Amino acid sequence: MIATADLAERLILNPNVELDTPSMLVDEALMEQNINEMQALARSLGAQLRPHIKTHKTPQIALRQIGAGARGITCAKLGEAEVMADGGVEDILMAYPVVTPIKIQRLLHLMERVRMIIALDSIEAAESLATAMNRNDRTLEIFVEINTGQNRAGKLWGQEATNFATKVARLPGLKLIGIMTHEGHTHTLPADQIAAGAREAGHRLVETAEMIRKQGVDLLEVSVGSTPSSPYTASIGGITEMRPGTYVFRDTTGFVYGQFGPERCAARVLATVVAHPAVDRVILDCGSKTLALDLSKGHPGHGYIVGHPTSVLARLSEEHGVVEIGENDPGFAIGDRVEVVPNHICPSVNLLDTLTIVRDGDVIDTWPIAARGKVQ
Repeated sequence: MIATADLAERLILNPNVELDTPSMLVDEALMEQNINEMQALARSLGAQLRPHIKTHKTPQIALRQIGAGARGITCAKLGEAEVMADGGVEDILMAYPVVTPIKIQRLLHLMERVRMIIALDSIEAAESLATAMNRNDRTLEIFVEINTGQNRAGKLWGQEATNFATKVARLPGLKLIGIMTHEGHTHTLPADQIAAGAREAGHRLVETAEMIRKQGVDLLEVSVGSTPSSPYTASIGGITEMRPGTYVFRDTTGFVYGQFGPERCAARVLATVVAHPAVDRVILDCGSKTLALDLSKGHPGHGYIVGHPTSVLARLSEEHGVVEIGENDPGFAIGDRVEVVPNHICPSVNLLDTLTIVRDGDVIDTWPIAARGKVQ
């Protein structure tokens, strides 16, 4: 059975299709729409698209993004890059430092197969890579990571970043081709402030790029990365590349910005109502091992139950999703199936083995999430 939902919020899977739960559904048409719209946005802003695969971790989807016009992909870890290279991706930015001998050796092996660009923010990482490249008669393309306000990694925008970039540019074996930032701090701003915050980050990055160029460095790429801020940061003249990730599926985080609702979320967890222990409470078979534990400003609780907008997925244990039934809810019965939009789609995908691909309500394929767990 399927819960008697408000079908104005369209369900991905037809109710007569049998499928075990919990499963991660992907609506192919919605995914393709998301891919094409972001590609069109990048094109309209005069920027290249290099999407982050942290959201889907699936070579089939990366190749669809490239087929739509993306220049390559972004990843965080070498394990992800290795999976993507095995899957046919040929141009990879690893937006994460490589600092240990084991990882440098793996990087050298990858460079024999695909174009690799490495981001870094320390002279120690740069010198270690330069030594390895010289020893192996190779040249590695480098991005310097810039802190434009997130205060996570990266050299502080402006003079600090300029001084560091000029040092990196002089190291033999390395070719500094760009700078990058992740303006993730804009995600914490109120909806009416995200545009200004994102543009500020873009201006800081472009200003830093110009300062570096004045030092005689031929800097080709100025790269930004964030789905919620992508229409704004990349609108700044001088941005050459965008690296959004979650846009491919979307999640409840984006609801707060008013850019979309559940009807544009291509990936959802299919779950079953397994218990109804109280008149105002039901249990779903998707807990923290399926949905992860992230909360969201876009919707209360741990996910959005499609067709049940007033009910709240209030608590998660490892295998239990506790739903508090809202006012005027159409109701739940034991055995009903529901679709849940995760709050943060990236860690949720990383918890599962496969994506169930759905076209016009029917299952057409199952894709392994080949890069899940590749944290090394």
